[in-house]
Amino acid sequence: MKTAAQHTSKTPPQPLRLSVIVPVWQEAATIRDTLGHLQPLRAAGHEVIVVDGGSDDGTARLAQGHCDRVIQCGRGRAPQMNAGAQAARGDVLLFLHADTRLPDSTLAALEQFNASRKAWGRFDVRLSGKRVLYRVIAWFMNQRSWLTGIATGDQALFVRRPVFEALRGFEEMPLMEDVELSSRLRLVSRPFRITDPVVTDSRRWEQQGAWRTILLMWRLRWRYWRGDSPETLVTLYRSDVRNARQS
Repeated sequence: MKTAAQHTSKTPPQPLRLSVIVPVWQEAATIRDTLGHLQPLRAAGHEVIVVDGGSDDGTARLAQGHCDRVIQCGRGRAPQMNAGAQAARGDVLLFLHADTRLPDSTLAALEQFNASRKAWGRFDVRLSGKRVLYRVIAWFMNQRSWLTGIATGDQALFVRRPVFEALRGFEEMPLMEDVELSSRLRLVSRPFRITDPVVTDSRRWEQQGAWRTILLMWRLRWRYWRGDSPETLVTLYRSDVRNARQS
């Protein structure tokens, strides 16, 4: 059996075959807009897979006809993304949050990735809000990721399918599954960085407060690296979010 590292030496590169995997839950209000932005990729011959985590608001029905496949799965981003990857036909898997928009240059950038020896990669990110603070936050997120080689789900992580399969995909944990996977991917190669950013909805930052969200994210990451279990961290996360909405 080939190791993950051996999968990065494939030459010459095969034509890019991309599968975009979108995990969703209760996204009826925005799912068609999300998928509308992905139609140019489908028109170019690539596939879009929506993995619904048991929504009861009609998300899956609304997605039909606007993607190549809708899969039903138990709720949780990690199992949803794994289910999408298992059903995918592409050689490069791109995991996209429903509130994140890819840049117009995506295919050109991924063609460069496909011709490289990198095993995986991620985009820089920009928050949709107009406040200067959001530009500062995004700058720090991108610099942190560049320095550490760790990516988060907001950065639209992409990976060669053989590498993803060799590493057995996402660890099915309630939080930090993106950080955990990129930690393992980093042992195979440094990430391929696409500097033309994805745009992530700043709604969460606006609703919970920018500084409060920053402190929460850093606290969660610090406790994760210290060894706290994802189950403990997701309890802390949900408690903080509930408190933010009540304050």
